[in-house]
Amino acid sequence: MPIDASPEQRVGQWDGDPVRHGGTAADFATAEDEIAGIDPVELSDEDLIREMHSLHRTRLDTLRHAADSALGNHLRRTAELETEYLARHPGREVDPSRLRDGGW
Repeated sequence: MPIDASPEQRVGQWDGDPVRHGGTAADFATAEDEIAGIDPVELSDEDLIREMHSLHRTRLDTLRHAADSALGNHLRRTAELETEYLARHPGREVDPSRLRDGGW
């Protein structure tokens, strides 16, 4: 394998099966939890914001360079976290300078 190979070329794509990758069946629940992340409902407001900030910070790099499975996980997790944020803050403050003429 060439040294300049991408991470996807150097390491086989994770298929969610820890047994296939040298683990045991007991590892499966742990692996699934790590892929899915903590349920956003269980996060404090501070943790929810921190998680969203992290995802938004890595968005462009993930879009441009990550494997399809990683991009899919990123999109799913972003949607979960943002949906929870909107559920907690239905009357969120909207900055008037962010509105276009005729908005609202």
